[in-house]
Order: sequence, then C-alpha cells, then structure tokens
Amino acid sequence: MNKLKIFISGVQSEFSSERQMLFDYISTDALLGRFFEPFIFEMLPSIDASASGAYLKQVEHCDIYMGIFGRDYGSENSDGISPTELEFDRASELHKIRLIFISNHPENLRHPKEKQLIRKAENVVVRKKISNAVELKTAVYVALINLLEEKELIRMGPFDASVCNDASLEDIDHERIRWFVHAAQRKRGFPLSADEEPDKILTHLNLLKNGKPTNAAILLFGKQPQRFFITSETRCAMFYGFEVEKPIQSYQVYKGDVFQLVDQAVDFVMARIDLAVGDRSQSVDVSTQYEIPRSAVAEAIVNAVAHRDYTSNGSVQVMLFRNRLEIWNPGQLPFQLTIEKLREAHGSFPANPLLAEPMYLAGYIERMGTGIPDMIKTCREAGLKEPEFAQNETFTSIIWRKEQAAEQVTQQVTQQVTQQVTQQVKNLILIFENEMTRDELQEKLQLKDRENFRKLYIVEALKKGFIEMTKPDKPTSPDQKYRLTKSGKQLLKQMEKNT
Repeated sequence: MNKLKIFISGVQSEFSSERQMLFDYISTDALLGRFFEPFIFEMLPSIDASASGAYLKQVEHCDIYMGIFGRDYGSENSDGISPTELEFDRASELHKIRLIFISNHPENLRHPKEKQLIRKAENVVVRKKISNAVELKTAVYVALINLLEEKELIRMGPFDASVCNDASLEDIDHERIRWFVHAAQRKRGFPLSADEEPDKILTHLNLLKNGKPTNAAILLFGKQPQRFFITSETRCAMFYGFEVEKPIQSYQVYKGDVFQLVDQAVDFVMARIDLAVGDRSQSVDVSTQYEIPRSAVAEAIVNAVAHRDYTSNGSVQVMLFRNRLEIWNPGQLPFQLTIEKLREAHGSFPANPLLAEPMYLAGYIERMGTGIPDMIKTCREAGLKEPEFAQNETFTSIIWRKEQAAEQVTQQVTQQVTQQVTQQVKNLILIFENEMTRDELQEKLQLKDRENFRKLYIVEALKKGFIEMTKPDKPTSPDQKYRLTKSGKQLLKQMEKNT
C-alpha cells in the first residue's frame, strides 16, 4: 500500500520546531509511520528550496495538507500573499484533505492577513485550536487516526455497534421499544409488530451482538442510559442577555434515552420563545407560529444528539439567549463534509449509524443529508437570519431569533402581570379555543414531553386561576377538558392588545 503523503505547512519563523516535531513524530510512530509519509519544505535541496513554486508542486503531489496557523502571516510575494496562504489555496483548489490547527493566541496579537486566512479556512475545513506543542501532537494523532478509520485502513468498529459493557437485556425498557415500533409504523411502515419479543426487534435493528445489547441499544431503549454513559445527558439553559453569564434565568439537565433527550430539549426551547396567533376575527381555529420554527429547533437538536461523540466527556448543550439559540455538540464533521457542503444537499455520513437509523424510522430524522438545508430554508421563510455553523472543539449550530424578540415578550402584558405569568402559561393562554383537551393543547403548542407540559403549563395555569377544568370533580376523567376563566380571558385580551 502506498503511504498517504502529508504536506506540513506553517510560517517558518513561528512554527519551524513544531513542523520538525510533527515530521519526526509521524515518521517514527509505529502506527502513523506505516500509513503516512510527512513532508516539510526544509527537505528540498537548497537549490530547489528557493525556486518559485517548488513548495506548491509538493502540495499538488500530497494527499493531505496540514496547516498550522498562528500569529504571523509570513513573507509576502508581489501580490501580497504568503506561501502559507498560497499552499492552502492550492490544496483547496485540488480538493485535498485539509487539516488545520490554529494556535490559541488572542485575536489582537494576530497579523490582520493571518486572521483573514483563518476566517477563510473556517468555512471549508475541519479545524482544531491548540495551545502548545503537546496539544498539537495529540490533535494531529487523533485527526490521522480518525482519517484511517474513515478510509477503513484500520478497523476499530463504530462506537454505537460495540457491546455495552456490563449491560444486559434486563437494562432494556420494553415499553420504550413498543413506543418506538408504533411510531416507526406510522412514520415509515416498520414491518414488525409491537407484540414481537424485544430481542427480535433489537436483532432486526442490528442492536444486539452475541445476544448482548450494543451501546446504541442502551442509548435508544435503555431504562437508565446515563448509568452507562454519564455524559449522554442534555443541558439546557436560558440566559437573560447575550452571553453565558450568571444569573441564569432557567437551567435544566435532562436524562433518558435519545428520543426523550430530544423531546425535552426541544420543549425547553419552545416553552421560552415567543408564540404568535392568527386573527381570531377571521376564524375560531387560529393558527400559531413560534418566532423560531419548531422544525428548525428540532433539526439542530436531533443532529447534536444523533451525531455527537459519545466517548467525549462533554454533553450536548442547548443555550437560549436574547438574540439567538446555540446548540453545542461534542463531535466533529466527517472529513467528507465541510461547513460549506453542509449548507447544500449532501451525502449522509452519520457518526453513529445504528443510532441514526431508528431515529429516522421514528420520524426524528426526516431525510438523510437534507436536514441542514431544510433548516436554513425554514428559517429564511420565517423571516430569520440564516443559521450559522462552526466546527471548533465542538460543532456549533446558531439559530437567530427575531429582532427585538426579548422586548416583545415584555410588551405582551403589563409589568405586574408579567411578574406573575411564565412564558409557558402565556403561550398556553394564547392558543385556547373554547374547551380543549390536554392532548389538543399540547399538539397545538407542538410539544411532546407530557410530564413537562402538565407541570409547566396545565398545573401552573390552574394554580394561577387562568384556566379551569370542565369536570373539576373528576380531575382524571378521560373526557376532561379545559377552558379559560374570567381571569384567563382578561389576560388573553391584555396580551392581544399589547401584541
């Protein structure tokens, strides 16, 4: 097998020792040296080293371009472009695999053209920030091992296909499997019946190995997935302002299987953003529209949960600010994808294929490879700025809220009423149409988590006296409905007046 050639680039005056270290390390490492052949331009004979374009020919002959970007931009040619940028541009033109490592210097210390080069790289390649030579060496090792796995030059097996240590079929929740089968039948015509034995359903989904549940099986249908994967929880926070800072307005840590994690996180966001209703004078059955479409919120969160790195010590983080929603996912884009390609229809390269397939079957993933383009389209149609994406230590999705959204929230009701009413209760009051069942209300609000809906919406609105039961003497009656009280109608009128 021919070795993959790596061209190691970086400003000589700044990264000479680091490039030499990587050359020596890759050349002598027992595993990396078997598959990779590094090159640094100091290897060229002195007569060729100064020849115009000699280094660009080496870029053309390489399989992988490895760039180290830092403070300095380097010497410039007559067009004002440094060798490092020329090398990066040539590698990009030839669609080489590009691995970029950026020094962790403050932005004000970087050369202006170096900052422009880094911004150019940010949208097209996977990159990693490093603070010192040790971090650089480790990051290079991880990137090259991932590349070998992706090219199937070494086989270690996907995380989700590995047997979950210490787990057994006793740790599988049979009710959650039955729920999944019903959902998959409705969404995708799943062929098996909910009455089938759980092990048969798991076998059909390739979630058993030698009779033992895989990691994917526990994450999908485990009774207590966090017992085996402590960081598989999802952390949700709402902040008063535009940055991560205390005090935190609302904070929740959600646990459960991946379906529950998605539902809980999506409901957390939907419960705390603006809801608008149509004109009641035109119809009793008014339309509702959140400031951020639910499908966009769900897509970003599903991506984070389905494609994250479950071996990482980090968790998925969902953070709602006054002007945006950010979702942080401890994972990396595959080498076949870039931020640029992500924005258009692309091939599907799930990090956890055995996890992603059941989520697709249950309708949580709509179409493979089109989720991000659909999210962008949905946000545009809702009048929002285009979502942004970034790959650093985590993969970040940013969905922008409507301008002045925070101000509109406080304008909906008077200061006195605002202090009494949560955003969840406001949204509930806004969508009432005569008498409605709990399921009708929950569906109208596009929420899935029944227990959170009961606590944060129904119970709270009942406690405040804004709604009442139609059968108060039979609170658990299957025919139970809810309606606005006089106070609820007054609140609705006040909110509509201030909208």
